[in-house]
Amino acid sequence: MHLARFPRLHLAHLPTPLEPMTRLSKELGVEIWIKRDDCTGMSTGGNKTRKLEFLMAEAEAQGADMVMTQGATQTNHGRQTAAFAAKLGLACHILLEDRTGYQDGNYNTNGNVLLDHLHGATTEKFPGGHDMPGEMEKAAEKKRAEGHNVYVIPGGGSNPIGALGYVNAAFELLSQANNSGLQIDRLVHATGSSGTQAGLVTGMCAMNAQVPVLGIGTRAPQPKQEQMVYDLACKTAEKLGCAGVVKREDVKANTDYVGEGYGLPTKSGIEAIRMFAELEGILLDPCYSAKGAAGLIDLARKGEFNGERIVFLHTGGAAALGGYDFAFDHQNRWVTV
Repeated sequence: MHLARFPRLHLAHLPTPLEPMTRLSKELGVEIWIKRDDCTGMSTGGNKTRKLEFLMAEAEAQGADMVMTQGATQTNHGRQTAAFAAKLGLACHILLEDRTGYQDGNYNTNGNVLLDHLHGATTEKFPGGHDMPGEMEKAAEKKRAEGHNVYVIPGGGSNPIGALGYVNAAFELLSQANNSGLQIDRLVHATGSSGTQAGLVTGMCAMNAQVPVLGIGTRAPQPKQEQMVYDLACKTAEKLGCAGVVKREDVKANTDYVGEGYGLPTKSGIEAIRMFAELEGILLDPCYSAKGAAGLIDLARKGEFNGERIVFLHTGGAAALGGYDFAFDHQNRWVTV
């Protein structure tokens, strides 16, 4: 599988570290390693950077002078898209959907939103429940009428082009494990718009790695989440020339840790933030990575990983913490959500 056949911008800091989490492992009684995709670079990093290497390369190839994308108010994807656009000298417009109803000033102007604007992006706010892909097409047509060549990126960068970034991540992780003699029994990560998991599953299946990938859902119910991942994995495999390599049983998602909805902090997620910060010096965000970590922690406590060596892929997002200060008390201790 030759990924160099596809246009790519080599801007990410790769390979990202693969490190043991010694203190967390001791606390949970399970050997846990962490793949630090919060260290990919481009405006504090995160999982979208890998996807954007391929997506923004296509934007350049098409002669775009503006990129456009959409997501929730505190979208990590939007922030990383804005950073890529700044690096490449492109305009960037981000449509932000209010999926929480929070009126808190920091939530709406700090964290990722602040960084969007620092990178020079313009933003447009929509109430929750909108057809955001449809709104994005309307906005793109308006910008095209103004003379812009607009490249539209789906929410989360989750299409077969973006998923190539996580096919490559699967190759990278397995190479690191092989070179260090590290046998991986399971890979766990937060899953939302589906591109990260679809790429990982496709890459692992194409290599016959026999490393199960478990996505911890952050938004959709399990049947919908798994179907989204499977559909995108199949399209990604077809793009790579290995159609049929991914089977439906290869796609596993646990959506027990979503809580009341996307972007809404949970008690277990806040506990995960505390544990990672206090035990390992690693920052998570309440919306996404903390819910993935909450699933990891709870399943470990329940004995689901008994005797296994787990790799947790950190998808980044700590930049959003500044927008969620209301979830923590003024002494930086943890409150019940």
